[in-house]
Parts: sequence; structure tokens; C-alpha cells
Amino acid sequence: MVKSCHVTCRMALDKAVADGLILKNPAANCKAPATHPREMAVLTGEEIQRLLIQAKEDGCYELLLLELSTGLRRGEILALQWDDLDFRTGALRIERQIQRIKGELVVSQPKTKTSNRSVILPGPILKVLERYRKSCSSRWMFPSPKKTDSPLDPAAVRKKLTSVLKRAGCKHLRFHDLRHTFATNALEHGMDIKTLSAIIGHVSSATTLNVYAHVTDEMRQKAADRIDRGIAGVEPPSKPTWKKESTPTPFRAVKGKYRKPGTGCMTQINDHLWEGRYSPKVNGKRIARNVYASTEEECERRLAKLIAEMKRELEPLRAKKKAG
Repeated sequence: MVKSCHVTCRMALDKAVADGLILKNPAANCKAPATHPREMAVLTGEEIQRLLIQAKEDGCYELLLLELSTGLRRGEILALQWDDLDFRTGALRIERQIQRIKGELVVSQPKTKTSNRSVILPGPILKVLERYRKSCSSRWMFPSPKKTDSPLDPAAVRKKLTSVLKRAGCKHLRFHDLRHTFATNALEHGMDIKTLSAIIGHVSSATTLNVYAHVTDEMRQKAADRIDRGIAGVEPPSKPTWKKESTPTPFRAVKGKYRKPGTGCMTQINDHLWEGRYSPKVNGKRIARNVYASTEEECERRLAKLIAEMKRELEPLRAKKKAG
């Protein structure tokens, strides 16, 4: 911020000198402070696995998965609408952002001109979003659970991420650090700077190089090591020693004290019997149905199937009530 103020003042005073208002620029001999970039925090591969496992339990899996796959800014991902995604081609358009201004959520243009862009989503991500789309009745991709026709509040997402990270046993970081995690992984897996810069919406590739200099330095070192091995006549290993293999994590999601609304309830009757119950309220009356299974996992699957069936059955009744 100090450097930014210094540049603004110096430019204004240069203009004053050019117009003959003052003899010399008093800011010319004023040295700006050196910048010390904040150390970047990124998630490891194992931490990403734990985060996504816990996110499924806490109801924000699709949001965090899409963020780790695209590196969108928080305001950009929360402003996404279903019309922005072409499921046929996988193209996702980013053309707006959500900001909180004077206590109100405001939809505005993205940060820069290059922030208006399209990102091609991988097939597995599209399949996840297709399944998620069936359960979402809002035009917003990530709607607010409390307000009608409103996107998620950025502050609520920040709190949710903090909770998921804590339960998953990951280090604390900001939502913006998920963007850094995506970019770092993209570079380490061979994406070039120009492509990455276009995907994350930087004004120029120079900005991307400056932000991720530590990653590109490491990549250069790895390339130099491979060249040295070749010159020395040493056959490089079939699998580079620097490339870490990702192994499944044994982590299991930490269950919250309360289940999410609309997911029913589960009760363990004895060591070999679980009961699932779903009791929605329709036209002022409770309609309850139960399922049973010998394991918790099987009961969860049967309960999810029961909830889907009951929602389809009750949809005409709710539509009739809404129509009066």
C-alpha cells in the first residue's frame, strides 16, 4: 500500500513539473520501501484428499472441488450461474463477481478485463456438477441456504472453509490460498505459464511468474537435474525421484453434531441394526418413512434413495399448494 501511494504521488508531481507548477518533483528522492511477499500457503496432495472427504460431509464438496480445479477468485466462483456452464463442451464462463459493499451483496464486473474468460472443465468435474445440478433448484450454482434467489455470502464461505480445514486436520489458510494451490499443482504437472495466466485471469504472464516464482525456480532445478544426469551418461529412472506418487488417505470425515437439513436422521438401534428416518412437512403435516440396514454406510445409501423418492412424490403436492 505504501508503494502504491508513493507511485501515485510521484506521477502526480511529475505532471505538476511538466505543467510548470513546481520546479522539481519532491518525491523523486523519496525511496519506496522494499516489498517482502507473504509466504504462500498451499495444500499438499494428502491434505487436498482430506479436505474434499470432509467437505462431502459438511455439504460444500462441489464448491471446493471446483475451486481446486479452476483457481477462481472467491467472488467469481460465488457469482457463477448454471447458464454460465455448457455441459456439452465443458466451457465455464466467468463474467461477474460477488462483492460485499456497505453491508450488501453486490454483483459487479470481474476484477480486470482479462478476468472475463472461459475455462474448460475436465470430464470428472462435469459429472460431479451434473449430479449436483439435479439437487439445486436455484439459478445460482452455489445459492444461499437462507435467502431466496441469492448467492452464498463470501463471509459464510470463509467460515465454512475454516471449519472444514480444522475437522480435516489441515493447516489454516485463506480461500485465496486454494487458488494458489491450484496454480502450484498446475505448474508442477506441466502446465505452461501462458496457459495458467489465462485460466486464473492475470493481466499478464509476468504477474503469474512473479507470484509463482518459487514454483518455476523448482521446475528449472528439476529440468537441470535431468540434463545433468543425461550429460553424465546416467540413465534417468523410469519414475523421476522428485515426482511424488499420490496414495489414498486413510482419513475418514468427522461427523458434525447435527445432520444437514433435508438429509433425514440416523439412529443405531443395536450392534447390527441402523435406522434411517425422513419426515418432511407437507401442507402442515409430517410424512415419515423409515429404512433399515445392518451397517451405517448401507443405511445412508438407503436413506438417500428414500429421500430422493419422497421428494419426487411430494413435488406435485408442493407445487399445488404454491399455485393456491
